[in-house]
Amino acid sequence: MMIMMRCGLSVATVVVAVVMVGVMVASPVVGELARVEHPTKEDGSLAVLVVGDWGRKGQYNQTLVATQMGVIGEELAADFILSTGDNFYNDGLTGDNDTASFQESFTNIYTADSLQKPWYIVLGNHDYTGDALAQQSPAIRAVDSRWTSINKSFIVDSDIAEFFLVDTVPFVQKYWNESKFDWRQVAPRDTYLSTLLTDLGDAMSQSNATWKIVVGHHTISSGCEHGNTTDLVAMLLPVLKTYGADMYINGHDHCLQRITSIDSPLEFITSGGGSRAWAGKFKQTSDKLEFIYDGQGFLSMQLTMAEASFAFYDVTGAVLYSWQLTKSTSTN
Repeated sequence: MMIMMRCGLSVATVVVAVVMVGVMVASPVVGELARVEHPTKEDGSLAVLVVGDWGRKGQYNQTLVATQMGVIGEELAADFILSTGDNFYNDGLTGDNDTASFQESFTNIYTADSLQKPWYIVLGNHDYTGDALAQQSPAIRAVDSRWTSINKSFIVDSDIAEFFLVDTVPFVQKYWNESKFDWRQVAPRDTYLSTLLTDLGDAMSQSNATWKIVVGHHTISSGCEHGNTTDLVAMLLPVLKTYGADMYINGHDHCLQRITSIDSPLEFITSGGGSRAWAGKFKQTSDKLEFIYDGQGFLSMQLTMAEASFAFYDVTGAVLYSWQLTKSTSTN
């Protein structure tokens, strides 16, 4: 274990061709997860940056993380960026006219040429305490065309990899007792979650991608401050195991970590170091903790048919930890 810390329709899909930043969006019939098609590079590879828990108008080293993301994005020729949620602190956007907050935490921060790529977005709990529908609004996208949040849950299809972006906030039972959460288009909860899990399972079972990567905000297995999210362990984790997810990537905990499942091939990867960090609080998890860094930074992924390479970076751009996964090229 490596530890680093700082003291202190079914298939008859109706496709609406919408070209945006080189991305094709397929609009599904009701009951399917929406799908964004994002092609690989000409050689069939893919490079992705992942950052979470960032939206603080540049404060808490958000700007430093953004700068290094730009550097690494240039080195790797990043194809797109994944955000693992809590995009705007403390209470999301106030509405789709809250363009000032949007620009102060996003447009004005991630300015590097290499980051002028699509950003695929999930929501975090802090986004839900504002207007939870604003971030899917065309009015917000009109401010910055990189922002791609076509639904609270959707799929990014990149041929060799499918990224299943999942809205995890409604899974957390304790939030439903707090009146500040925006549950429009979610309640009744049981119906929403049942439909989402069914649609996710269907999409994963039909996937022929080499890499099946699920992205959400909340942790499933974590050694950082928040620890395991029991509601996700009970409801989402069985779907990931049943349908062969290779990894689950999340934010919520403001740290960087890699954990391997003790009873499945799953990897649990946290990239929640986009701004405020250094909580200095740790939890036990029954899975195997491979690496943990109680600080700020981000993740890179480089994918091919046969190999996936990962690296965590800190605010100086230094590689904190890296690892590889391999697959037989005949495995789909």
